[in-house]
Amino acid sequence: MANAVNAYVLASSPTGRTDNAQAAKSTCERADSSREMKQKSLEPDDLLPKGSAGALNEVPPDIAMLRISWCDNANVIRAKSLCLNSKSIPASEAFVGISEAMQALPVMNDIPAEGTGLIPVGDVQLTADLASLISLPYALGQSRVMGDMLKDAAPWACCPRSFLKRMIARAKEMHLAVEGAFENEFYLLKNVPGQVEPVDDTAFAASFAMDISAEVIGDIIRTLTAQGITVEQYYPKSGPGQHEITIRYASALQACDHQITFRETVRAVAQKHGLRTSFLPKIFPDKTGNGCHLHLSLWQNSANILSDEGGTYGLSNRARQFIAGIVSHLPALMALTTPIPNSYRRIQSSTWSGAFQCWGLENKEAAVRVVVDRDKVIRHFEFKTVDASSNPYLAFGAIIAAGLDGIERRLEPNAPIQLDPSSLTPSERDKLDVSSLPSNASDALELLESDQVILAALGKDLARAYIGVKKTELAALESLTLEQEVGLLLEKY
Repeated sequence: MANAVNAYVLASSPTGRTDNAQAAKSTCERADSSREMKQKSLEPDDLLPKGSAGALNEVPPDIAMLRISWCDNANVIRAKSLCLNSKSIPASEAFVGISEAMQALPVMNDIPAEGTGLIPVGDVQLTADLASLISLPYALGQSRVMGDMLKDAAPWACCPRSFLKRMIARAKEMHLAVEGAFENEFYLLKNVPGQVEPVDDTAFAASFAMDISAEVIGDIIRTLTAQGITVEQYYPKSGPGQHEITIRYASALQACDHQITFRETVRAVAQKHGLRTSFLPKIFPDKTGNGCHLHLSLWQNSANILSDEGGTYGLSNRARQFIAGIVSHLPALMALTTPIPNSYRRIQSSTWSGAFQCWGLENKEAAVRVVVDRDKVIRHFEFKTVDASSNPYLAFGAIIAAGLDGIERRLEPNAPIQLDPSSLTPSERDKLDVSSLPSNASDALELLESDQVILAALGKDLARAYIGVKKTELAALESLTLEQEVGLLLEKY
């Protein structure tokens, strides 16, 4: 079993930019590993990093902890652990029970929100997806899997991860696959009680900022790599103590699992270095906010189908339709991708955050930016109106639903906007069909409630639970000052 798990972890590195043969080989290896894991028991050795047993110190080497994690509708990452105590656990028993009301918790507290349809009666089975098994380098003797919520042995309607799986299956029915990667920005902060003090006050991409945070950033990158995530780029951002680490593309499900791993890793490693960190969209009133842009690509038969040299704007028909669907549903999507009032402090014009409902070719002010590589080939595009307060499974799944709707309706996008939309007069924007996006979470939530395509994709139960949670959060958060928001949410995201 241990060999099978280790082989899987190696094979499951993101493959968004590898050749088709390697991707196909990795797919076969994942399938073989998954079949073997289903047939065998979960052994204590499977949960321990290689060579870690003798370095557990306070934790006895015969204790192995398996965290089964989930991400709730407030985007709080939660977990329960199984303790193996040197005993084998059949894969069929790798689960824990959680209350249905867990999906009704708002970000402010652990009191179930009203209007969700969920009550503290009845449990769901949080079942380990052993294909996501990783050892945690920052927590010796512990490993983690992502959990799928089951009820009556079937995927529970209110499970965000199962929702994404449904959207992946819908794409597969259309012979399509979506790959992606979240591009996180975060602040490193000194651990000063009662204060929010960044570790530096340097400029964008300042090499001195790299020097100041070299030790912790290097440790973060090594720890991500040890968990099977390939880091591609790193640089300091415009804000004081703000950094960005970009990782390689993966399948939609794996990209969302990686987002959970990324957030958990950055926070855990920073803490070991005596620092705090936060992905909260807006921390300082006059400094750059934290985005979490999602880079996407569209695949068919193991080939990236975004680019078409002879196609309109250099895009294939399906690529244009997919992008048109996303832009069409963008105002409603924001209730899922930028879901809290603090999110809208970041989304402002002329800040590269995507404040207008439009797309463009290499336009960093467009909400959807199509990236043209040096060889003039289009391999991915960027969805900018997203931040790390969003549940990645809900955000990615809803974006897929919007894109597929564009394909099904054969939508064509408007002409790309090739300048800062805020530089246009209102009449010029009307002529180009460019609209301002919602400026607050309440408006976005109302638009979600009227978007029948996204609501149908979520399903009645999940939509009701999510909207109920967000309405409860709005009632508590929308009147807060920025200072009050930061005091409440800095450690949440």
